[in-house]
Amino acid sequence: MGKNIRMKAEGVNFFYGKNQVLKNITLEIHDHAVTAIIGPSGCGKSTFIRLLNRMNELVLNTNLEGDILFDGESIVGDQMDPVELRRKVGMVFQKPNPFPKSIFDNIAYGLQVNGVKDKDLIEKKVIESIKKAALWEEVKNRLHDSALGLSGGQQQRLCIARCLAIEPEVILFDEPCASLDPISTHKVEELILELKKDYTIVIVTHNMQQAARVSDYTGFFYMGEMVEFDKTEVIFTRPRDKRTEDYITGRFG
Repeated sequence: MGKNIRMKAEGVNFFYGKNQVLKNITLEIHDHAVTAIIGPSGCGKSTFIRLLNRMNELVLNTNLEGDILFDGESIVGDQMDPVELRRKVGMVFQKPNPFPKSIFDNIAYGLQVNGVKDKDLIEKKVIESIKKAALWEEVKNRLHDSALGLSGGQQQRLCIARCLAIEPEVILFDEPCASLDPISTHKVEELILELKKDYTIVIVTHNMQQAARVSDYTGFFYMGEMVEFDKTEVIFTRPRDKRTEDYITGRFG
């Protein structure tokens, strides 16, 4: 794998039972870049990114063919511990899902589960993560209040902070702004652009303007296939496939 390729899908087919939801996906994910996966609902976008940290294994009766590499090493099968993989490849979901605990404990929890016991270290990491998630100024005086009292946009940035605390290398965002208002969406997008300096990022979005704003590379998925993959500016200005052009110009989707 090239030195700037962090993850790679090679000939991936994926089935729920007998239903094939991904067909022959080959895709490279570049380091310190944002890769967007776009396409209409039900085209396999979320299924694909959940393969990158083996979240789909938690669903019964699924089958993966092909391979997925992380730094050149297969993540499929027994040679990779899924718990360790999920520590390195973090995930932020569509709906903010804070625990019913304080803001501080929401972030500390992930560290404790990963075996960190040193209270001073936990406090340092919690504060660092909140700052990295651009949330510090808003919550610094209420760290011991319930996270459920935060606005939706703040909750989503808290979930990003929780993900950052365990020091992942890759962050997967599954439609992270789907339930947010435009101002919160703008804050999360700014944050993603900031985070790519230190992390490799993959974002699934149904919002094409968002993909155009935040991503360096874009893959267009349609009916379980990857129709086209290129630098984002190419996909949005000179797509090679008519289906990509039709989707981007709003003819369907």
